[in-house]
Amino acid sequence: MLRAENIVKRYGSLVVLKSIDLTVEQGKVVSIVGASGAGKSTLLHILGTLDQPDQGKVFLGERELTKLKRSQLAEYRNRHVGFIFQFHNLLPEFTALENVCIPAYLANHTSDKEITMRGTELLERLGLRDRLHHKPSEMSGGEQQRTAVARALMNNPSVVFADEPSGNLDSRNAKELHKLFFRLREELNQTFVIVTHNEELANMADQKLEIKDGMIVV
Repeated sequence: MLRAENIVKRYGSLVVLKSIDLTVEQGKVVSIVGASGAGKSTLLHILGTLDQPDQGKVFLGERELTKLKRSQLAEYRNRHVGFIFQFHNLLPEFTALENVCIPAYLANHTSDKEITMRGTELLERLGLRDRLHHKPSEMSGGEQQRTAVARALMNNPSVVFADEPSGNLDSRNAKELHKLFFRLREELNQTFVIVTHNEELANMADQKLEIKDGMIVV
């Protein structure tokens, strides 16, 4: 479903990624692990089209993403990709429901009523029925991160990219978040690509990729 071929990324004379090839199947949870500075987040950003490789190609299905223009990439990300980061990045002046609905408002493909219904359904599915109208400052860290997950799912993305999603959570909330990813895989056939230092999450994944010295090692 998602494919990368011969991905190379340089920062000056430093080669961060060296001829990376990988395939991610629909409905799978894939973890990317490695030491700090190994290139995990760089690869994730390239797969999610937040960054461009110096060499190589990225495909979603048969569509070559590395050929798209900037405006096309913005539309692609909004419609096909969800992002979850270590810090939830919720807008503090908006409620949980409003934060979740923002990607759909930007896409502008459906009515406000349908958007609100979809956002409410996602938050309820993630156990946040009583937090719809709470602002981030009124929610726990785990609740904020689950809200960020709901936001990532808002536009029914083909793939969700997560960069250290549980890195800012305590162990209990981290475990709950990890379980949530696999429940969403089962219920929604959702695909996840997750960069993590959490060994438990990495080993739970359907596919575990380790990056060392800019290359994927077996």
